[in-house]
Amino acid sequence: MRFFVNPFKKHDVKDFPGVLVSLQDAPRHVSAVRSYDEKAGDSPTSMGPDAEKGRSPSRDESSPYTVEGLKLEIEEALATAAHDTIYDRKSKVINKAIQDIGMGWYNWQLFVLCGFGWFTDNFWLQGLALTLPSIAKEFGISSAKVRYTTCATFIGLCIGATFWGVASDIVGRRLAFNMTFLLAGVFGTAVGGAQSWIGVCALYACMGIGVGGNLPVDGALFLEFLPFSSGNLLTMLSLWWPVGQLIASLLGWAFIPNLPDDKGWRYFVYTLGAVTLAIFLCRFLLFHLYESPKYLLARGRQAEAVAAVHGIAYVNHRKTWLTEEILNEVGGESIKHAKVKLSTKDVLMRQVGQFSTDRVRPLFKGRKLAASTTLIWFCWLTIGMGYPLFNAFLVQYLEQPANAKNRNPTPTSIVYRNYAITSIIGIPGSIVAWYTVDLKYIGRKGTMAISTLLSGIFIYLFTVATSPNYQLACTCLEAFFQNAMYGVLYAYTPELFPAPSRGTATGIASLLNRVAGLSAPIIAANVSTSNPLTPIYVAGGLFLAAFIAM
Repeated sequence: MRFFVNPFKKHDVKDFPGVLVSLQDAPRHVSAVRSYDEKAGDSPTSMGPDAEKGRSPSRDESSPYTVEGLKLEIEEALATAAHDTIYDRKSKVINKAIQDIGMGWYNWQLFVLCGFGWFTDNFWLQGLALTLPSIAKEFGISSAKVRYTTCATFIGLCIGATFWGVASDIVGRRLAFNMTFLLAGVFGTAVGGAQSWIGVCALYACMGIGVGGNLPVDGALFLEFLPFSSGNLLTMLSLWWPVGQLIASLLGWAFIPNLPDDKGWRYFVYTLGAVTLAIFLCRFLLFHLYESPKYLLARGRQAEAVAAVHGIAYVNHRKTWLTEEILNEVGGESIKHAKVKLSTKDVLMRQVGQFSTDRVRPLFKGRKLAASTTLIWFCWLTIGMGYPLFNAFLVQYLEQPANAKNRNPTPTSIVYRNYAITSIIGIPGSIVAWYTVDLKYIGRKGTMAISTLLSGIFIYLFTVATSPNYQLACTCLEAFFQNAMYGVLYAYTPELFPAPSRGTATGIASLLNRVAGLSAPIIAANVSTSNPLTPIYVAGGLFLAAFIAM
């Protein structure tokens, strides 16, 4: 991998010598070969050892090593698609080319760098939670009112998720991929210099605009460079989420208890900002990101799209058969005579069209699918509200247990130590869930339901006693099962819906999750005045409601 290459350089296929081979001699993916064999009535065992390597000795006109065979593959792929345009056909061809290249060094680097998007999302959410008590003390804000800081941040997150998701389709994935981290790093660092609570809220909201774009942009980018056969790696990105919480917790434990109230949280935030900017520099300077071929194709830059695929093959030390001639032939019309480019209006209409009644209506076709759609959206809504109601204010709950009015606050060093331990224990939850989803009699639904139920139970048990050690045990177990639940929920939701409406269904689920998260701090700031335990009870009840829906 070449470092310090112009991040916005436009590439040509000549930049990547030695990667192009003819389709007839190309190493096609084994799935394409097996599909052809099944139609031809041949058994893989009759085709010799080359069958397992994705190579068939057959060279008739419908084999996967011919343009006609490739056309048949594209026709099958488009049979259940919502759109069937020249752009969509050529996008499918690019998908086939990336699939045939397979996973390699470029994809694994991208997995790490996109994982930083998941890492940073929770990194800053936990950083916000850790600074609330210190912000309240320095600016003389009540423990209930300071929770509106979280509300301001969630407003930024909602704006960022919406804006960058659409902007990446207009200005490109590469620019959005880097700008989200730059904004988060700059405004996150600036939070440490705020001189008023309003300033803190405003800067946290601006930071949220950057962080909010990480998941939609990084997820889409990684998926567009990911071979279909390695699709489960998209779910594995969620493993970076608890790592972000862990690092933030350890940094908070190091700074906040050991420095004065007006300095500890500021140095902590400066460090979070420095880490974010360091990741930005790594992504911007040390890794050369090729622009998404799908985006380039949508903007009428077909030659650059082909060059990007060649670039992936070059870095992965593989071969590719993709050329502009094949794209034009399989697409149905020559690019010279057909408008492949999607205008900005076309891009926006496709984004809005994801939520049109024509796209939503199929999600309620049939009693079973309608029930599944309603229940899974309900789960995203309740968990989206329950998670921040408990976790976003956990430091406050640990510092001054609501049912211990006559007891002195727990020492700050103990609070942040326990929070760090909770973060450590939460990490194995994602790993255990990854294993149990494939166990017989448990599977995805069983793992998700059990972990959601136990999360709600331990949230309730947290309120039973005020001992720091007892509450530590409850938070550790709750974090463990909560991470398991989230890992499975992210994987299970797309699998539940038919392919043509999958993007719409998951998009609405994500929207409900964000909106519910935005309302959580408003509830926490108001209902806690009468009974400080109320937000915790509500959080536990929401988790149990999600369990019932599962």
